[in-house]
Amino acid sequence: MKEGPYTSDIFNMVLSDEDPIVLPLGASLSGMNDFKIRFGDKKFFYEGQIEEGNMTKDELTSLCKLYMNTPYLWGGKSNFGIDCSGLSQQVYKYAGVQIPRDAAQQAELGEALSFVEEAEPGDLAFFDNSEGKIIHVGIIMDGNRIIHAHGKVRIDPLDSTGIFNTDSQLYSHKLRVIKKIL
Repeated sequence: MKEGPYTSDIFNMVLSDEDPIVLPLGASLSGMNDFKIRFGDKKFFYEGQIEEGNMTKDELTSLCKLYMNTPYLWGGKSNFGIDCSGLSQQVYKYAGVQIPRDAAQQAELGEALSFVEEAEPGDLAFFDNSEGKIIHVGIIMDGNRIIHAHGKVRIDPLDSTGIFNTDSQLYSHKLRVIKKIL
């Protein structure tokens, strides 16, 4: 079931007779009619672009970049603060695909790939801890890179070992599996 349409700019305004309200990237605009939306008993006019939830897999990696440098916030799902699984969940909804909230639950979906080289931009990569529990997810980009939320939303190199953090010059996450969901 699609929730769309969604806001598609980093900051989106809804206006009423009173003060404007800022909506984050990816906010659901369900129930919108003629760019008018209700919040409680108040009517607002939405001034911004919308996305209907039909982006292609290739388009998702461009959308991911709108979240660049968003601060990490455990449980966050907006460009005001986001965590790794919130990033993948928010981005995938733009393709009309609802995925679970937690990285371990997301890892149960899709088709596992055998090699990093088989991955395409938009596929999801999952990472585990020393006990083998999935604790992190990121979205594959072109050029053996991954976008993920670790301290902030960032792009780092990815190889068969995992994510190589360019700031610390160390591997920050151990690769467990790459999944093709779209």
